[in-house]
Amino acid sequence: MAISLEKGQRIDLTKGNAGLSKILVGLGWDPISSGSGGFFGKLFGGSAPNIDCDASVLMLENGRVTDKKSVIYFGHLKSSCGSIRHTGDNLTGEGNGDDEQIIVDLDKVPAHINKLVFVVNIYGCVKRNQHFGMIENAFIRIENMSNHQEMVKYNLKDDYSGRTSLIAGEIYRDGQEWKFTAVGEGTNDTSLTQIVKRFG
Repeated sequence: MAISLEKGQRIDLTKGNAGLSKILVGLGWDPISSGSGGFFGKLFGGSAPNIDCDASVLMLENGRVTDKKSVIYFGHLKSSCGSIRHTGDNLTGEGNGDDEQIIVDLDKVPAHINKLVFVVNIYGCVKRNQHFGMIENAFIRIENMSNHQEMVKYNLKDDYSGRTSLIAGEIYRDGQEWKFTAVGEGTNDTSLTQIVKRFG
């Protein structure tokens, strides 16, 4: 049974889970459809807006991105160390379940990397005049790949109207263990490049 987290809560991933190494981090979201009513429902005449959200992971060394190769996203799907692999871009967010998935092998994460930050941004948000108030059902979850058991899930329930990027959650080292924090912070960064500058 997966543990459901609220914003700001944290959980041990490896403590009590001997041998845990390969995990799947799933991120999901849905465009708000006309069934939700309101202005967008009328404007788009019964269909949801086409919003292209992109999930990425930043590999941090003491809170900083020290190498551009430490940013894993749709244009750079695999870390050079082999510890992180992005399974690819989803252009619409339609359908149930994960929209994008990132596979992490905790045992292979280099010793100098002490935090993995999972972010989602809207591609072309300025040009398309889109923000996360047009998205619903956003979540981040972690699955143990050895038995396909969902370990933890965090549903992002805040009002993210006007926000163009989300810091969904982070996995970090605590001594010999790995922990997860439900972050759920919306930002006004309009691109992945701007998000990375926060950790520069």
